[in-house]
Amino acid sequence: MPEPATPEPPAAVGFGEALRFWLKLGFISFGGPAGQIAIMHTELVERRRWISERRFLHALNYCMLLPGPEAQQLATYIGWLMHRTWGGIVAGALFVLPSLFILIGLSWVYLRFGDVPVVAGIFYGIKPAVTALVLHAAHRIGTRALRNPWMWGIAAAAFVAIFGFDTPFPAIVLAAGLIGHFGARRWPQVFALGGGHGAQAAGHGPALIDDHTPTPAHARFSKRRLANVLGAGLALWLLGMAALVATQGWEGTLAQMGWFFTKAALLTFGGAYAVLPYVYQGAVDTHQWLTGAQMIDGLALGETTPGPLIMVVAFVGFVGGWTKSVLGPDALFLGAALAATVVTFFTFLPSFVFILAGGPLVEATHGKLGFTAPLSAITAAVVGVILNLALFFAYHVWWPKGFGGPFDLASAVITLLALVALFRLKWGVMPLLGVCALAGLALTLLR
Repeated sequence: MPEPATPEPPAAVGFGEALRFWLKLGFISFGGPAGQIAIMHTELVERRRWISERRFLHALNYCMLLPGPEAQQLATYIGWLMHRTWGGIVAGALFVLPSLFILIGLSWVYLRFGDVPVVAGIFYGIKPAVTALVLHAAHRIGTRALRNPWMWGIAAAAFVAIFGFDTPFPAIVLAAGLIGHFGARRWPQVFALGGGHGAQAAGHGPALIDDHTPTPAHARFSKRRLANVLGAGLALWLLGMAALVATQGWEGTLAQMGWFFTKAALLTFGGAYAVLPYVYQGAVDTHQWLTGAQMIDGLALGETTPGPLIMVVAFVGFVGGWTKSVLGPDALFLGAALAATVVTFFTFLPSFVFILAGGPLVEATHGKLGFTAPLSAITAAVVGVILNLALFFAYHVWWPKGFGGPFDLASAVITLLALVALFRLKWGVMPLLGVCALAGLALTLLR
């Protein structure tokens, strides 16, 4: 019998076709980073074959090392690899913009009608579900990252450091990265990424950007291009900050938001769940842009919308802009929407710079353990940090008035049932949030 014909690589993808896909992705990217990366893998690796599995995973490894939302950065990276700088900007921006517009609308509804029993009941049910989702995220990442006793030890040490000693997360990431870097020299098998991808990739057929496709000219490293990208990123940041300072002063709410979320974008690693304690501390305790209860409500909203979960910062900006009346008491909505946009700009600008500046270096590091070993150790540390965050949310949901107040049994039961739905019944994020919202609404109305 003749052997089956090898499938041909897909035809070249035009900029317009790619733009339509990135726009669609911005509206369907639910499920947090794991869900969003799974969607991109299904669409780009398996179905469309725009990029091979090895190239996809190599890009993802780099994005996971960076501060910021790895799924949005991965979309930016693939868009840049396919269609140069504008391809990356379009892919990354369309990943975020639908979520920004949706969150501005939902945040307005929350502030205007949040005291209505129906709205309060919905949030009462969603908040325990969010606690369960954070625990599930820790388990999901842990099953992939904690493959040996060393990785378990790194995760446990990270949990003790942040829970018991309040160690800053950047310090934990730095320590884990150094352990991976130096540990790989002595015990390379401990820190090597898991294999098995080649067998999967074989079934997808040749890709447009395949394992051995030469790096395109625009993706090769040059000092001049690196300087241009860094210069453009710095100029955009300076222009944005100068405009805010000129209109409202350095102590103005918008300028302080721009500065704080620049630091959040640069100094925090490990995805949205790891960055939230830092944002909570700054936005709630230091600047008092919103309350702790509103912060948890914002995370619940972020879980129900497409786009990266870190888009909860748009909710923080909107509530802060509304609370501080940044454009005056007669323009609450416009001021809040402007604050949400400012926060989003300063949060995501570094992500574009990281990808457009670092991408050429990444393209030259395929399969090198020195690049991937720190990633393995950092991912293990992130598991411990996310577990700490889950306990943080459980405390605020189950004891809404602190340990001195009553224990909220109904919230604890919803959390446990949500965990059963996630672990045993394999529910998706949206069905889980919908059922929990209905449960919370029913309990609130019965009371």
